[in-house]
Amino acid sequence: MGLSDVEKEWAGRASRFVKAELKRAGVGYRELAERLGEHGLHETEDSITAKLSRGTFPTPFFFVVMKAIGREHVNLADI
Repeated sequence: MGLSDVEKEWAGRASRFVKAELKRAGVGYRELAERLGEHGLHETEDSITAKLSRGTFPTPFFFVVMKAIGREHVNLADI
């Protein structure tokens, strides 16, 4: 079963938010993979690329990414 239109919209918003935050932090996918590893989440540059291109990723991935780039607070109005 695929995602509903609403779920697709929110997945896209989340993906765009993560990409924008990575750009703002000056962190590429390779560096992000290294930082995620420091937090116990083992990803590759390719797996990160796939997750963000697809627009779907687990909530823990989102939280660890934010932590790894130093984003301690997320305002839902920004998503």
